[in-house]
Order: sequence, then C-alpha cells, then structure tokens
Amino acid sequence: MTQRTVFITGAGGAAVPGLIKLLKQKGIRVIAGDMVRHAVGLYIADKGFILPAGTSSHFFPTLKKICREEKVDAVIPLVDEELLSAIKLEEEGHLPVLLPQRNFTALCLDKYQLMNQLARHQIPVPKTKLASEGCEGLLFPIIAKPRVGRGSRGVKVLKTKEDFQAYCNGLDQLSSILVQEYIPGKEFTVSVVVWRDGEVQSVIPKEIVHKQNITKMAVTRRNEKVIRICSKVQKEMKANGPFNVQLKLDPHGEPYIFEINPRFSTSVSLTIASGIDELNVLLDQALTGRKASAPLVWKEGIVLLRQSLDECISEEDFLNRQTNIE
Repeated sequence: MTQRTVFITGAGGAAVPGLIKLLKQKGIRVIAGDMVRHAVGLYIADKGFILPAGTSSHFFPTLKKICREEKVDAVIPLVDEELLSAIKLEEEGHLPVLLPQRNFTALCLDKYQLMNQLARHQIPVPKTKLASEGCEGLLFPIIAKPRVGRGSRGVKVLKTKEDFQAYCNGLDQLSSILVQEYIPGKEFTVSVVVWRDGEVQSVIPKEIVHKQNITKMAVTRRNEKVIRICSKVQKEMKANGPFNVQLKLDPHGEPYIFEINPRFSTSVSLTIASGIDELNVLLDQALTGRKASAPLVWKEGIVLLRQSLDECISEEDFLNRQTNIE
C-alpha cells in the first residue's frame, strides 16, 4: 500500500506536536506548515514548510503548490485565518480537507452572525449585541470580545456601564466588537464528530477545569442536554465536517452556546484519550469514504492535563531536521 501523506497547518499550536506523532504512529507521512520557523511541529514532522499568513493572497497558491509537489492526500488546517482558503482545495477537486463545509465555516468565523443564526434555529445563545448598538437590555457583568478572533484573545469582562463606556472610548470600530450577557455556570468545550454524509457519529462534552486562552485542564463529562444541543447544530446548520462547540451552563443547567470553532479544537487530544480518535476516524473517511461501523464509544471521567513536554536532541539531529524545513 502506498504511504499516505497528510499536510497539517498551525505547527506551533499546543496540540499539534501530539497530533503529528499520532499520525506518524499510523504510518502516515506528515508534512507541517507554519508562519514561524521555530514552530516545534515543523521539527517533528517528516518535512516542514514556512507559510504566508492565512490572510495573504499568497497563502492559497503556496498551499496548493506544496500539496501538488509533495503529493498530499489530505489537509488538516488548524488556523482560523487559513480555513476559507484551505477549503478551496477540496472545492476545486484536488483533495479532501478536514473542515466543515464553506458556508458553516464562514458563519462560525463571524461570531455575531453565528449567534443570530443559532437563535433563528432556536438554539440557546447569550443575549448578544454589537458594541456599536450599546449595552441596553444587557445585565452586567457582560463579556466583550472581537467579532472575529480566536483563542480567547481580546476577551474582556465589563462589570458596569461605566466600564463599557471606557472600553468603547478606546475602540476605533465598535462594529468589530460584540458584547454578550455573562453566563455564570460551568464551561464546556465539545467535539462533534461528523463527516460529509451529515450523520453525527459522536458528541464528546469536556467540562473545562482551567483555561488560559486555551483549555489547560478538562474532563470528559456525559451531559445529555449538551449532547442534544450540539447535535441540533449539525441537524439545523449542516456543518458536515468536524467542529468544536464552546458553551456554558446557566444556574439551571441549561446550555448556552457562545462560540463554535469550525475545525478540530486544541482539546482534540482529550477526545482521543477518551476513546474516540476523531482525527484518524475522519481522515480515514475522507480518504476512503464512510463505511458502516460500530457506534463510537467514549469514556467519561478522563482528565486532560496540558503540559509542556521537553524533548532534547543532539545538535546534529537538530541541524538535520532544519534541512527538512523549506
């Protein structure tokens, strides 16, 4: 059998080195891409590439050229700014891209439009407004965050109307910021395993124990309300690809979605540890088609302890690995 080649981007991401190792353990040749030469994943992959910014006009031609020259079989993009360009590879008929379909992906990248669309489908979301619309009707404290962004960057908790006014005074474009009611309960990050046929293969809720921009500690937790609401997202909005739901429970235990990442999340390692290798399951379906299989089963009570694992190699090995980065 010919060895498969997979291209994974965002090589500097917290979860990526582990994903690269997992793919290599399956006998897959992995090439990795990142904007930064010292992204660790570039040195772990079989070959690494320095990529233009995902917002650059050079990004897609570069990605397409690498895929052609390296005979890539599938692409796994993990950087929000790259997603809409990367999905063009599949749309143009070149190779599968492990993302939801374009309309869903584009919607999720605009948090304000996403909240409106979820509400139209009667999926509970926090009360949401643009900062340009003011804060009337919202009870403080409230959350302010960029309409487009990732990794909890720029998220602020505003406790009073005065805080809101001071925050707005420092902004150039109020329409680029949304404000939401604060939901005080437990936070979950949820993996939804689904592919192009649209059938939800599994939903894995992970209760966040500690978060610092990304999830640092979390535990798999079976919650039927969370599972139902995340399944409803797929039923109503047709992601037809892997996505990650972020939500909070109100004091009555009702889930409210406040964000959706249209890609694998940084907590994918916990999904895998709980018994569902969503990465390789969907990769196999992308490459060979969906086959009837036993239900995907995961274990409750598995805890993620995200840590930095140092790896020390010889300078000679390091220099050799550098020669594999273009």
